[in-house]
Amino acid sequence: MTTAIVVGTQWGDEGKGKITDFLAQQADVIARYQGGDNAGHTIKFNGDTYKLHLIPSGVFNSNKTCLLGNGMVINPQSLIKEMDYLKGFGLTLDHLKISNRAHVIMPYHIELDRLQEESKGKEKQIGTTKKGIGPAYSDKVNRSGVRFADLIDPDSLYELVHTQVEQTNEVLEKIYNASKLNAEEIYETYKQYGEMLKSYVVDTSVLLDEAVIEGRHILFEGAQGVMLDIDHGTYPYVTSSSTSAAGVATGSGIGPNKVDRVIGVSKAYTTRVGDGPFPTELHDDIGEQIREVGREYGTTTGRPRRVGWFDAVVINHARRTSGITDISLNSLDVLTGIKELKLCVGYERDGELIKGYPASQKELTKCTPVYETLSGWDEDLTNINTFDELPKEAQQYINRIEALTGVQVAIFSVGPDREQTVVRNSIY
Repeated sequence: MTTAIVVGTQWGDEGKGKITDFLAQQADVIARYQGGDNAGHTIKFNGDTYKLHLIPSGVFNSNKTCLLGNGMVINPQSLIKEMDYLKGFGLTLDHLKISNRAHVIMPYHIELDRLQEESKGKEKQIGTTKKGIGPAYSDKVNRSGVRFADLIDPDSLYELVHTQVEQTNEVLEKIYNASKLNAEEIYETYKQYGEMLKSYVVDTSVLLDEAVIEGRHILFEGAQGVMLDIDHGTYPYVTSSSTSAAGVATGSGIGPNKVDRVIGVSKAYTTRVGDGPFPTELHDDIGEQIREVGREYGTTTGRPRRVGWFDAVVINHARRTSGITDISLNSLDVLTGIKELKLCVGYERDGELIKGYPASQKELTKCTPVYETLSGWDEDLTNINTFDELPKEAQQYINRIEALTGVQVAIFSVGPDREQTVVRNSIY
């Protein structure tokens, strides 16, 4: 039995969906452990493109069990829409299971998310997708949230909805001068959602425990990346959950001693969507070239992603906080044609070279990236099948990343399709 975690090492959008889908071919159980529909995965195989936001990428394998863990916050309307989307491709979803302890995103969470963000003014906004993620996690911590165990229980749902809407309406009226929400309408709508999803709701921790005992292969899929982790990310420009590998234990109900491998997914460069610090960001023609060649636009928002050079400081921060054992390096092909490639090996602050990522945003503004320059390549990589087939410059690029991080690049990708994935060291 092997239990592996796929985690983003940057600010999300590293291509985790592709790698999860690829590794899912050998897994028996695929589980998502945090986040909501603010995340997005694009998967390509057999000439088709699929976009998911909630359901694990392994869902395309009907003989696998796919779990939505208790660490997630789930908008049932979005989930049902995504399920219908997948059914449109002929998929059956009997293998999909939802934790009865996962929290439910309610309409008041979405409204509060919008109003809170807009009230800050453009210069102070965090860059939330306004999907209700933060307020839903706030209710979870405040012990006033609605869980799927409540969603499928009409009596419990009625009491929680009416209590929360009454309290939220006071905030909407007195603080934001906004319209009240109708508790009865929300209750009736969400009661229907509960009826539609009831057959999928189980104690997923029990299923995971059974899988461990039976010696089955388990693959955990995270959303976003470590640099958006609520504890270890670029606070406050972060998401509201534990995106690091450590979030698996609490977000799924599996013991940390059951984890064998942590695959850190990285692009061969760096991207970020939304506001927040980005030390190696490019504002030139090379940055624009990478953006266009790599099609760097958000799956959920469509926003152009910010682009920069590969940052070993960021990757090593992710390595430390997530216990990364293997790297999956994506989008290597995107760098083709760039004459000189830069790797950030550290930050200079007041004449001193530092290799840890500063917690203070103020301190980070004093830091300047320190680069090494490597030769680029012109050869097309998209049909490469082995490491030895790569141009020597691309091999040197990968070797240098391994030296800077102390972690093997076990997998690298030369295109978005499932088949454009090269395995150097098997995970399972």
